[in-house]
Amino acid sequence: MSQHNTGKGEKMSQRKTEKGEKHQEDSSQIAYQKIRHMLYVKELVPGQKIAYRELAEKLQLSPTPIIQALKWLELQGFVHHEPNRGYSMAPFSLKEIEELYELRELIEPSLIPATIQCIDKEGVRELKAALEAHLSAEREFYLKERLFKNREFHMTLASLSGKETQIRILQNVFDMLFLKYGGNYFPTASLTATDQEHQEIYDAVALRSLERAQTVLKNHLTNVKVQVLSSVRKILAEQERSPF
Repeated sequence: MSQHNTGKGEKMSQRKTEKGEKHQEDSSQIAYQKIRHMLYVKELVPGQKIAYRELAEKLQLSPTPIIQALKWLELQGFVHHEPNRGYSMAPFSLKEIEELYELRELIEPSLIPATIQCIDKEGVRELKAALEAHLSAEREFYLKERLFKNREFHMTLASLSGKETQIRILQNVFDMLFLKYGGNYFPTASLTATDQEHQEIYDAVALRSLERAQTVLKNHLTNVKVQVLSSVRKILAEQERSPF
């Protein structure tokens, strides 16, 4: 075989390998997104055992991309893996919820100086649109929609800072709160207070009032943390008293 044909064969083999790797990567990404959706609709809940072969059959994918997706989710804290025992959803943890809110208390106010420094008229309009989307979300029948609009307001506020690493960490915090724990533990009694606090945060940022914006945001996050933890403790206490 000539050197030319050998080189051509090697290139074809390389292209096939790259194509196979790309297909595997695409399948793993599809598996990852589908499992995230299962978390969102509570088909997978904290502490649940995961039979990855059954999951592969359900999602109509091979086991390999399912395992890769579960490894990604393990790195993010959603999934646990034990040798010889397989995969399971990470257990429910009140301590984890508290730590996630503590991270929000650290990250979000620290981004305000950069947000106020960077924000322009377009940024103000973007933040106002996120505020109005949250205020207009249905309050009773679509609580999850409202929770995600709430997240969008806070993520918009953070993203205007341009601090990409901290924004990415904050996104992961929200993923844990909303995908792992959902809306079941978020109190609805404080909706009016949340609306008012969001409005005050927006007003302070739009006026570029640094001290006011940080103070209102810190108080808001602390209030939400206290309410959520109180709600979770009540639900857990009720579950312990239940005869079923």
